[in-house]
Amino acid sequence: MELGDYIPTWNTFRNVLDITLVFIIVYVVLKLLRGTRAVPTMVGIVLLALLYWLAVAQELATLEFVLRSAVLYIGFAIIVLFQSEIRQALIYFANRLRLPLIRRQRSQFGGNVYDEIVLAMTTLSSEKTGALLVIERDVGLRNFIDSGVQLDAVISYDLLVTIFDPQTPLHDGAVIIRDERIAAASVFLPLTKNPEISRELGTRHRAAIGITEGTDAISIVVSEETGLITWVEGGTVKRNLDTTQLRKLLLDAMEIPLIQPKRESAKTMSESESEITVG
Repeated sequence: MELGDYIPTWNTFRNVLDITLVFIIVYVVLKLLRGTRAVPTMVGIVLLALLYWLAVAQELATLEFVLRSAVLYIGFAIIVLFQSEIRQALIYFANRLRLPLIRRQRSQFGGNVYDEIVLAMTTLSSEKTGALLVIERDVGLRNFIDSGVQLDAVISYDLLVTIFDPQTPLHDGAVIIRDERIAAASVFLPLTKNPEISRELGTRHRAAIGITEGTDAISIVVSEETGLITWVEGGTVKRNLDTTQLRKLLLDAMEIPLIQPKRESAKTMSESESEITVG
């Protein structure tokens, strides 16, 4: 059998691979665009393409010239209008195709530093004190940090509760956590433009969603009206979380092994001792 006999088989495999890759890309793009403002625009672009095809087929010279001249400007308009969607798509691909060598390093403090966050958010929830906490991951938030009051402080329960106290000047805005430190407070974030967001969600929740749409950061929100704790990641909202759920989501997102927190262990021990004493 000669080498040429293998050529049809190779070409068939290559064509199948080509079609499969195009299908995957189109599927992912459509999945990212679903429910966003880009859908009506994509429909309009498809209609313009059909109109251009009709102009060529029917030899409508003037219409064909106008549409052909507008193609370049339409490309720039898409980039300007949908820069947030394009950025989100690139982040989506980067997070799933990143190499093991550039993966985020695990926390050297384990989950203890994040237990301070969970305890602070739980306390603020019980007091119905509004709060918005953003945790940076792979995508840097330097431009947002620079716009707020820079702190570069160690994460602690007392400091977080103090910052979000309505009587302090830093309570309005978000706190950004970077490299396991409080990088900045009183940071104002972009609001989401997703029209499908419930009207029950106020400005604080919309800001939490907006920052996660353009970056891979995660947000934790405490409602001032209801005291409910909300988790936001990738534009997806999970509401009405308890302490255990919040801690698990936080440690999973930061790739930290789930272990029993020291604070809860100490509390359980003290309660056991009290029960023994009473008995």
